[in-house]
Amino acid sequence: MASTDISEIWAGGLDLPSWFIEALNVPREEGFVDIGGSKVHYFRWGKRGNPPLLMTHGFLAHARCFAFIAPFLAGEYDIVAYDLAGMGDSEARSASTQAGRGANMIAVAEAFDFFSGPVKPTIIAHSFGSSVGLTAMEQAGEKFAGLIVCDLMIMRPEILREREEKQGMGPPGSGDASRPNKIYPDYETARGRYILSPPQPVGQPFLMDYMAYHSLRQVEGGWTWKFNPLVFAHSEDDAAARQEIGSRVANLPHKQAIIYGANSQLFDDDSIAYINELGGEHIPMIAVPEAEHHLMLDQPIAFVTALRSVLAMWKQDQA
Repeated sequence: MASTDISEIWAGGLDLPSWFIEALNVPREEGFVDIGGSKVHYFRWGKRGNPPLLMTHGFLAHARCFAFIAPFLAGEYDIVAYDLAGMGDSEARSASTQAGRGANMIAVAEAFDFFSGPVKPTIIAHSFGSSVGLTAMEQAGEKFAGLIVCDLMIMRPEILREREEKQGMGPPGSGDASRPNKIYPDYETARGRYILSPPQPVGQPFLMDYMAYHSLRQVEGGWTWKFNPLVFAHSEDDAAARQEIGSRVANLPHKQAIIYGANSQLFDDDSIAYINELGGEHIPMIAVPEAEHHLMLDQPIAFVTALRSVLAMWKQDQA
């Protein structure tokens, strides 16, 4: 497999757009940092000393969902995107509670010395990662400049329960922590099993291939998923926090903004109404046109524009 051109694997040999190639050519650092005895995989862009940004991803995804987003911000910011424990190339922890993941996010920021400069770090997180960012803000919000929530599932509890019952599904992130990942005989078979949650077509199909390729790893006997099944182990406290996500967002006493897909299945007009009813009218909520839940795979450039807009507004407030 080492002799195969990467574009033939995850982009079907198609020509890649110039904006994507240019983004991946922006200099970046890749490595691991020790957090509480576990290796956390990260990427870093930009100049040390610039305002810091800390990015993370959705459930079972990885930091590469920002690999073609962060470069557009690298000229002005010092950016770290990392894989959550047990996902991507980060090591798993035996018990990854929501509180523990929030504490890990704070520890990652500390590891990169993000709290020592004149400007506090901003968290940018997608989906499940946004709930981790929210927890970190609840634990140590005074250390951060703010949180940009990217299409986090926010629904009234009764709508959430009805959705789960109707679709015969468990809560987001449900799975069997004791069941090992399946090994597929070849990459093509494994790639065929890669789907998004919730299922959706994507505006930029080659990005779906890119994410799929980096969600898999080659092992003896074939290919398997990178994520560790331990990530499916959740506590009762996590379930309660998920039911209260709307009020947690609305009542967070720190700066926030929400960016969501205009066609998202997980954040819609009723989500906005619900947050406003709970007291969150002060939170800017920005829709990315023609995007569903996976904003960066649908409308990456529009998503970058939305992020730039929020960051520019907050920079003005700090001036």
